[in-house]
Amino acid sequence: MDKLLVGLIGAGIQRSLSPALQEEEARHHGLRLHYQLIDLAPAGVGNEALPGLIAAARIMRFDGLNITFPSKQAVIPLLDSLSDEARAMGAVNTVVREGDRLVGHNTDGSGWSWGFKRALPDADLSRVVLLGAGGAGAAIAHAALGLGVLELSVFDIDPSRSAALASHLSAQFPGQKVVSTAELEASARRAAGVIHATPTGMAASPGMPMHASLLRKDLWVSEVVYVPLETELLKAARRAGCRVMDGGHMNVGQAVRGFKLFTGLEADAARMDAHFRRLVGR
Repeated sequence: MDKLLVGLIGAGIQRSLSPALQEEEARHHGLRLHYQLIDLAPAGVGNEALPGLIAAARIMRFDGLNITFPSKQAVIPLLDSLSDEARAMGAVNTVVREGDRLVGHNTDGSGWSWGFKRALPDADLSRVVLLGAGGAGAAIAHAALGLGVLELSVFDIDPSRSAALASHLSAQFPGQKVVSTAELEASARRAAGVIHATPTGMAASPGMPMHASLLRKDLWVSEVVYVPLETELLKAARRAGCRVMDGGHMNVGQAVRGFKLFTGLEADAARMDAHFRRLVGR
Protein backbone atom coordinates (compact mmCIF):
# COMPACT_ATOMS: atom_id res chain seq x y z
CA MET A 1 0.00 0.00 0.00
CA ASP A 2 1.85 3.11 -1.20
CA LYS A 3 -1.08 5.30 -2.31
CA LEU A 4 -4.02 6.32 -0.14
CA LEU A 5 -7.11 8.43 -0.74
CA VAL A 6 -8.71 9.99 2.33
CA GLY A 7 -10.89 13.01 2.98
CA LEU A 8 -12.81 15.20 5.40
CA ILE A 9 -16.58 15.73 5.32
CA GLY A 10 -17.94 18.75 7.19
CA ALA A 11 -19.16 22.33 6.90
CA GLY A 12 -16.80 25.30 6.75
CA ILE A 13 -13.62 23.22 6.69
CA GLN A 14 -11.44 25.19 4.26
CA ARG A 15 -9.00 26.17 7.02
CA SER A 16 -8.55 22.60 8.26
CA LEU A 17 -4.94 21.59 8.82
CA SER A 18 -5.70 17.88 8.45
CA PRO A 19 -4.67 17.67 4.77
CA ALA A 20 -1.24 19.13 5.45
CA LEU A 21 -0.66 17.06 8.59
CA GLN A 22 -1.68 13.72 7.10
CA GLU A 23 -0.03 14.22 3.70
CA GLU A 24 3.29 15.34 5.19
CA GLU A 25 3.45 12.50 7.75
CA ALA A 26 2.67 10.01 4.97
CA ARG A 27 5.55 11.41 2.92
CA HIS A 28 7.95 10.67 5.79
CA HIS A 29 6.78 7.05 5.66
CA GLY A 30 7.27 6.75 1.90
CA LEU A 31 3.52 6.88 1.18
CA ARG A 32 1.58 8.99 -1.29
CA LEU A 33 -1.56 10.18 0.47
CA HIS A 34 -4.12 12.57 -1.03
CA TYR A 35 -6.44 14.25 1.47
CA GLN A 36 -9.58 15.73 -0.09
CA LEU A 37 -11.74 18.38 1.60
CA ILE A 38 -15.47 17.69 1.07
CA ASP A 39 -17.04 20.93 2.29
CA LEU A 40 -20.82 21.05 2.64
CA ALA A 41 -20.99 24.82 3.17
CA PRO A 42 -20.03 26.16 -0.29
CA ALA A 43 -22.56 23.80 -1.88
CA GLY A 44 -25.26 25.02 0.48
CA VAL A 45 -26.09 21.49 1.63
CA GLY A 46 -26.25 19.75 5.00
CA ASN A 47 -26.51 16.23 6.28
CA GLU A 48 -29.09 15.37 3.63
CA ALA A 49 -26.10 15.09 1.28
CA LEU A 50 -24.37 12.47 3.43
CA PRO A 51 -25.93 9.31 1.90
CA GLY A 52 -24.74 10.32 -1.56
CA LEU A 53 -21.28 11.29 -0.31
CA ILE A 54 -20.76 8.04 1.58
CA ALA A 55 -22.00 6.05 -1.44
CA ALA A 56 -19.55 7.96 -3.64
CA ALA A 57 -16.72 7.28 -1.18
CA ARG A 58 -17.48 3.57 -1.45
CA ILE A 59 -17.46 3.70 -5.26
CA MET A 60 -14.24 5.74 -5.40
CA ARG A 61 -12.61 3.38 -2.89
CA PHE A 62 -11.64 6.02 -0.34
CA ASP A 63 -9.32 4.42 2.22
CA GLY A 64 -10.72 6.58 4.97
CA LEU A 65 -12.63 9.70 5.94
CA ASN A 66 -12.61 12.16 8.77
CA ILE A 67 -16.04 13.46 9.78
CA THR A 68 -16.64 16.76 11.54
CA PHE A 69 -19.46 19.19 12.35
CA PRO A 70 -22.36 18.74 11.63
CA SER A 71 -22.12 15.09 10.57
CA LYS A 72 -20.52 13.08 13.41
CA GLN A 73 -23.81 11.54 14.48
CA ALA A 74 -25.70 11.65 11.18
CA VAL A 75 -23.09 9.47 9.48
CA ILE A 76 -23.58 6.51 11.83
CA PRO A 77 -26.56 4.84 10.07
CA LEU A 78 -24.62 4.92 6.78
CA LEU A 79 -21.73 2.80 8.07
CA ASP A 80 -21.37 -0.96 8.27
CA SER A 81 -20.11 -1.12 11.86
CA LEU A 82 -18.69 0.94 14.71
CA SER A 83 -15.74 0.53 17.06
CA ASP A 84 -16.65 0.07 20.72
CA GLU A 85 -15.42 3.61 21.38
CA ALA A 86 -17.59 5.19 18.69
CA ARG A 87 -20.62 3.18 19.80
CA ALA A 88 -20.18 4.25 23.42
CA MET A 89 -19.81 7.90 22.45
CA GLY A 90 -22.60 7.91 19.87
CA ALA A 91 -20.45 9.83 17.41
CA VAL A 92 -17.97 9.09 14.61
CA ASN A 93 -15.13 11.31 13.44
CA THR A 94 -13.05 8.75 11.54
CA VAL A 95 -14.17 6.16 9.00
CA VAL A 96 -11.85 3.41 7.76
CA ARG A 97 -12.47 1.13 4.79
CA GLU A 98 -11.87 -2.52 5.64
CA GLY A 99 -12.35 -4.41 2.38
CA ASP A 100 -15.82 -3.38 1.25
CA ARG A 101 -16.96 -2.32 4.71
CA LEU A 102 -16.85 1.15 6.25
CA VAL A 103 -16.10 1.14 9.97
CA GLY A 104 -16.67 4.16 12.19
CA HIS A 105 -14.22 5.20 14.92
CA ASN A 106 -13.94 8.15 17.28
CA THR A 107 -10.58 9.79 17.99
CA ASP A 108 -11.97 12.89 19.73
CA GLY A 109 -11.70 11.37 23.17
CA SER A 110 -8.31 9.72 22.73
CA GLY A 111 -6.98 12.83 20.98
CA TRP A 112 -8.11 15.03 23.85
CA SER A 113 -6.64 12.64 26.45
CA TRP A 114 -3.32 12.56 24.60
CA GLY A 115 -3.15 16.36 24.60
CA PHE A 116 -4.42 16.75 28.16
CA LYS A 117 -1.76 14.45 29.58
CA ARG A 118 0.90 16.45 27.74
CA ALA A 119 -0.38 19.94 28.57
CA LEU A 120 -1.84 19.48 32.08
CA PRO A 121 -0.29 16.28 33.44
CA ASP A 122 -0.99 16.92 37.12
CA ALA A 123 -4.33 18.73 36.83
CA ASP A 124 -6.88 18.50 39.65
CA LEU A 125 -9.66 16.18 38.44
CA SER A 126 -11.97 16.50 41.44
CA ARG A 127 -14.63 18.74 39.86
CA VAL A 128 -14.79 19.64 36.16
CA VAL A 129 -17.28 21.63 34.08
CA LEU A 130 -17.83 20.66 30.44
CA LEU A 131 -19.21 23.36 28.13
CA GLY A 132 -20.95 21.68 25.19
CA ALA A 133 -22.82 18.37 24.96
CA GLY A 134 -22.48 17.79 21.21
CA GLY A 135 -20.36 15.17 19.47
CA ALA A 136 -17.01 16.54 20.61
CA GLY A 137 -18.29 17.21 24.12
CA ALA A 138 -19.63 13.68 24.48
CA ALA A 139 -16.34 12.13 23.38
CA ILE A 140 -14.27 14.36 25.65
CA ALA A 141 -16.60 13.65 28.58
CA HIS A 142 -15.98 9.91 28.17
CA ALA A 143 -12.24 10.55 28.02
CA ALA A 144 -12.24 12.88 31.04
CA LEU A 145 -14.15 10.37 33.16
CA GLY A 146 -11.78 7.69 31.92
CA LEU A 147 -8.86 9.76 33.22
CA GLY A 148 -10.50 9.88 36.65
CA VAL A 149 -12.66 13.01 36.88
CA LEU A 150 -14.70 12.51 40.05
CA GLU A 151 -17.51 14.99 39.35
CA LEU A 152 -18.46 16.26 35.89
CA SER A 153 -21.03 19.02 35.37
CA VAL A 154 -22.32 19.27 31.79
CA PHE A 155 -23.60 22.62 30.50
CA ASP A 156 -25.18 23.22 27.09
CA ILE A 157 -27.37 25.99 25.68
CA ASP A 158 -29.85 23.19 24.95
CA PRO A 159 -30.68 21.78 28.42
CA SER A 160 -32.23 18.64 26.96
CA ARG A 161 -28.94 17.78 25.29
CA SER A 162 -26.87 18.21 28.46
CA ALA A 163 -29.44 16.19 30.42
CA ALA A 164 -29.33 13.36 27.89
CA LEU A 165 -25.53 13.24 27.92
CA ALA A 166 -25.37 13.32 31.72
CA SER A 167 -27.85 10.46 31.94
CA HIS A 168 -25.91 8.42 29.36
CA LEU A 169 -22.60 9.00 31.16
CA SER A 170 -24.03 8.22 34.58
CA ALA A 171 -25.04 4.79 33.35
CA GLN A 172 -21.58 4.14 31.90
CA PHE A 173 -19.58 5.51 34.85
CA PRO A 174 -21.61 4.51 37.92
CA GLY A 175 -18.77 5.23 40.35
CA GLN A 176 -18.45 8.87 39.30
CA LYS A 177 -20.86 11.78 39.58
CA VAL A 178 -22.17 13.27 36.32
CA VAL A 179 -24.82 15.98 36.40
CA SER A 180 -26.48 18.33 33.94
CA THR A 181 -26.36 21.94 35.04
CA ALA A 182 -28.13 25.09 33.93
CA GLU A 183 -26.16 27.14 36.48
CA LEU A 184 -22.85 27.69 34.74
CA GLU A 185 -21.70 30.41 37.12
CA ALA A 186 -22.23 28.33 40.27
CA SER A 187 -20.68 25.22 38.70
CA ALA A 188 -17.62 27.10 37.45
CA ARG A 189 -17.00 28.67 40.85
CA ARG A 190 -16.86 25.18 42.43
CA ALA A 191 -14.76 23.61 39.67
CA ALA A 192 -11.08 22.80 39.49
CA GLY A 193 -11.16 22.82 35.69
CA VAL A 194 -13.21 23.79 32.65
CA ILE A 195 -13.33 22.01 29.30
CA HIS A 196 -14.70 24.01 26.38
CA ALA A 197 -16.18 21.89 23.56
CA THR A 198 -18.37 24.21 21.45
CA PRO A 199 -17.62 26.18 18.24
CA THR A 200 -17.61 29.50 20.15
CA GLY A 201 -14.28 31.21 19.60
CA MET A 202 -13.71 29.85 16.12
CA ALA A 203 -12.94 32.37 13.39
CA ALA A 204 -16.53 32.02 12.13
CA SER A 205 -18.05 32.13 15.65
CA PRO A 206 -16.05 34.68 17.66
CA GLY A 207 -16.72 35.32 21.31
CA MET A 208 -16.46 33.74 24.75
CA PRO A 209 -18.39 30.67 25.94
CA MET A 210 -18.31 31.91 29.55
CA HIS A 211 -17.79 35.22 31.32
CA ALA A 212 -14.19 36.16 32.04
CA SER A 213 -15.11 36.94 35.65
CA LEU A 214 -15.52 33.18 36.26
CA LEU A 215 -11.85 32.54 35.47
CA ARG A 216 -9.45 32.44 38.41
CA LYS A 217 -5.84 31.50 39.08
CA ASP A 218 -6.55 28.05 40.54
CA LEU A 219 -8.73 26.97 37.57
CA TRP A 220 -7.34 25.05 34.59
CA VAL A 221 -8.91 25.56 31.16
CA SER A 222 -8.94 23.13 28.23
CA GLU A 223 -9.92 24.52 24.81
CA VAL A 224 -10.87 22.47 21.72
CA VAL A 225 -10.93 25.32 19.17
CA TYR A 226 -7.65 25.61 17.27
CA VAL A 227 -8.46 28.16 14.55
CA PRO A 228 -7.45 30.56 15.97
CA LEU A 229 -5.12 28.76 18.36
CA GLU A 230 -5.27 31.61 20.86
CA THR A 231 -9.02 32.04 21.39
CA GLU A 232 -10.63 34.79 23.44
CA LEU A 233 -11.22 32.21 26.17
CA LEU A 234 -7.54 31.28 26.31
CA LYS A 235 -6.46 34.92 26.29
CA ALA A 236 -8.75 35.67 29.22
CA ALA A 237 -7.67 32.51 31.03
CA ARG A 238 -4.00 33.40 30.69
CA ARG A 239 -4.71 36.91 31.99
CA ALA A 240 -6.41 35.36 35.01
CA GLY A 241 -3.38 33.16 35.66
CA CYS A 242 -5.04 29.86 34.69
CA ARG A 243 -3.08 26.88 33.42
CA VAL A 244 -4.32 26.19 29.90
CA MET A 245 -4.43 23.57 27.16
CA ASP A 246 -4.91 24.99 23.68
CA GLY A 247 -6.94 23.21 21.00
CA GLY A 248 -3.82 22.24 19.10
CA HIS A 249 -3.03 19.48 21.59
CA MET A 250 -6.29 17.67 20.87
CA ASN A 251 -5.96 18.25 17.13
CA VAL A 252 -2.51 16.69 16.99
CA GLY A 253 -3.64 13.81 19.20
CA GLN A 254 -6.49 13.13 16.77
CA ALA A 255 -4.12 13.34 13.79
CA VAL A 256 -1.68 10.84 15.33
CA ARG A 257 -4.46 8.34 16.02
CA GLY A 258 -6.08 8.99 12.64
CA PHE A 259 -2.83 8.32 10.80
CA LYS A 260 -2.55 4.94 12.52
CA LEU A 261 -6.14 4.06 11.60
CA PHE A 262 -5.69 5.10 7.96
CA THR A 263 -2.26 3.57 7.37
CA GLY A 264 -1.59 1.02 10.11
CA LEU A 265 1.66 2.87 10.82
CA GLU A 266 2.78 4.77 13.91
CA ALA A 267 3.06 8.51 13.35
CA ASP A 268 5.92 10.51 14.84
CA ALA A 269 3.92 12.55 17.36
CA ALA A 270 6.66 15.11 18.02
CA ARG A 271 7.11 15.67 14.27
CA MET A 272 3.36 16.10 13.71
CA ASP A 273 3.11 18.50 16.65
CA ALA A 274 6.02 20.59 15.38
CA HIS A 275 4.47 20.66 11.89
CA PHE A 276 1.11 21.73 13.33
CA ARG A 277 2.71 24.59 15.28
CA ARG A 278 4.55 25.77 12.16
CA LEU A 279 1.33 25.75 10.14
CA VAL A 280 -0.55 27.71 12.79
CA GLY A 281 2.33 30.16 13.05
CA ARG A 282 1.93 31.03 9.39
